[in-house]
Amino acid sequence: MKRFTKVNKLWLIPLALMLAIGLYYLPSINSHLAWRVESLRTRIVYFFKPPAEAVFQPSEKTDLTIETVIATTRAEYLLTLTPQATSTPKLGPSPTSTITSTPLPASVILPGVIYVDQHNRWNYCGPANLTMALNFWGWKGNRDDVAKVVKPGSGDLKKDFIERGLPDKNVMPYELMDFVNENTEYRALMRYGGEEVLVKRLIAAGFPVIAEKGYYERDYNGKIDWLGHYLFTTGYDNARGGFIVQDAYLKPGKDLLSEYTNYLDGWRSFNYLFMVVYPANREAEVLALLGPWADEKWATQHALELAEKETQSLSGNDLFFAWFNKGTSHVALQQYVDAAMAYDQAFRLYANLNTDLGNRPFRMMWYQTGPYFAYYYSARYQDVINLANTTLNDTIATPTLEESLIWRGRAYYQIGNTKNAVDDFRAALKVHVNWAPAVQALQDLGLQP
Repeated sequence: MKRFTKVNKLWLIPLALMLAIGLYYLPSINSHLAWRVESLRTRIVYFFKPPAEAVFQPSEKTDLTIETVIATTRAEYLLTLTPQATSTPKLGPSPTSTITSTPLPASVILPGVIYVDQHNRWNYCGPANLTMALNFWGWKGNRDDVAKVVKPGSGDLKKDFIERGLPDKNVMPYELMDFVNENTEYRALMRYGGEEVLVKRLIAAGFPVIAEKGYYERDYNGKIDWLGHYLFTTGYDNARGGFIVQDAYLKPGKDLLSEYTNYLDGWRSFNYLFMVVYPANREAEVLALLGPWADEKWATQHALELAEKETQSLSGNDLFFAWFNKGTSHVALQQYVDAAMAYDQAFRLYANLNTDLGNRPFRMMWYQTGPYFAYYYSARYQDVINLANTTLNDTIATPTLEESLIWRGRAYYQIGNTKNAVDDFRAALKVHVNWAPAVQALQDLGLQP
């Protein structure tokens, strides 16, 4: 009888496991536990394969012949991302970045800001910040309304409800801008090469600014990690020496002071990119406030000049960012070979960064895709593939970066590996359902998404 009882009790183990799994997937429980489980899984993967040790080595070879240029041009039917897209009018170039105006107030804090956090969601920094920018002008939507468009997930409604956008690690600036311009009555523009005085000028006139920037925090091993972030900037105070920002990540994150030096240091890692959201009927006012930055090409050239200066004066991570920014500006100007050379130098510096205290900024390619443009349009297809492999296989616990997948697929197609190309296009759609670049790539090959 005792033995029989013991056997019966053994059945309780699988039953308990099944019950625990069932309870875990209940939305009310999953929302509190899923991030802990994912965090644990990521730590295990990173323990055995530290992402900061992954280093991409460019080939330093450009096979740019007449034949490859023709082949690349012919391949442009594969839809290319256009992060500089904007439908706002462009003014002519100005010879300097000087803005002549009445003196700015010493302090401005914009009223009517509705704070939105990114908590209890996966990778919601972009949707949360854009929601704050739109709500400021009276838009009635919320962060989930934004996310349904810019990071819709796999298309599996049950899975997406539980994961809340987990696979899509980042929303690109152009995706946020397109959401505003295509799905609301408001307008948005973005530029590279922003400056402190320009942000103050916009805020003083009543227009808050979204800046894309990097920040550092300690990981679970005590090392310093670099991550990308958006920051909604709604005021400034010269007496306190900083901008007033709404940080969707921090607790508390409302009306924080970001000292000017720290703000600019973080902003550097994204080529001083900024975005302004505004009512359509105030577009002329915004363009006038921007001055020379109203011209997208001028702003990009200005960013290039800033990067060139910083490559001569910085060191460590900041020097890596400066060279990366130089490549990014060349890409925006469609100077792809020059861009590739700048990125080559950035990656050489990256490989030699001192990691005794801090990790290398291994998430860089999660947020910025300029090197793919540069190498692809310099006919360096193997470098595209190698960089994507490093990014997808070595810097992230699960290979779910749709931008890296689409570019690797394009490069595979160029070297004649159509099967791998199709696999990558389809994999991108599992991260971001109905994503236009992947859909177009498959359709141009005569395939259904």
